[in-house]
Amino acid sequence: MAVLDLLAQSTPWLIAVTLLLGLMVGSFLNVLVYRLPLMMQREWRIQAREILDMPAQDEGEPFNLCWPGSRCPHCGHRIRLWENIPLLSWLLLRGRCSSCAEPISLRYPLVELACGLLSAGLAAYLGWGWPLLLMLVLTWGLLALSLIDWDHQLLPDSLVLPLLWLGLVANAFEVFVPFSEAFWGAVIGYLLLWSVYWLFKLITGKEGMGQGDFKLLALLGAWGGWQILPLVILLSSLTGSILGVVLLRLRGQDRHTPFPFGPFLAIAGWIAVLWGQPMTAFYFNLVGF
Repeated sequence: MAVLDLLAQSTPWLIAVTLLLGLMVGSFLNVLVYRLPLMMQREWRIQAREILDMPAQDEGEPFNLCWPGSRCPHCGHRIRLWENIPLLSWLLLRGRCSSCAEPISLRYPLVELACGLLSAGLAAYLGWGWPLLLMLVLTWGLLALSLIDWDHQLLPDSLVLPLLWLGLVANAFEVFVPFSEAFWGAVIGYLLLWSVYWLFKLITGKEGMGQGDFKLLALLGAWGGWQILPLVILLSSLTGSILGVVLLRLRGQDRHTPFPFGPFLAIAGWIAVLWGQPMTAFYFNLVGF
């Protein structure tokens, strides 16, 4: 209890502890983002063989978030404890494997750093309390979903649905918005993109977005209420359009190349949950409503 009292009374200590916690969670998110899609592929193969009444196939050793231990993808060197300290190990190793000296992706420390800084920023902005604890979970979840969608154009239900339910439960106690607003935020959020998806498909015969995006917008509506949905759609569409065109040009790809929308929804939703109401009020005052 003394530690909790210290965190509640001292903002600098709260920020420091939250920063360290965010760095450790960021290290775990690197594992989650890499392994969860592979775990899902394994499960799909098993289910497909069962549906097709095919004999079970040996999948080799167990593969989950805890097993096997992390290894260098180049030489198979098992990552030791001191080589797995968030951010610090990458700096001490100078970004290279201690065994084969192959470069370690810069993405790993950047994810850890981003997670740490976002967590510390939330602590400084919100202070100690349930809103901080819940927003930390939402932030970590959205970060993981954004990275997975960026890599695989996939938004796993195993991450989206628990976060959606957590938002509804939190707002049953009106942590962010009244429950009625959260409920209709989830419903309208899902139906908005569901309608766009089917309208686009009827007109063009093509799928304009993945169905995971429906659930992601429902998740954001469950946290911030239905009022933030126009802001989320506007921000995500603008940033997605601009950055999408830039990135496709840099890659030498055309506009028909599939591009993940989830990261832009996640960023816009995170901003809207925190500052959606004052931003909306400012806009209405600006235009004279």
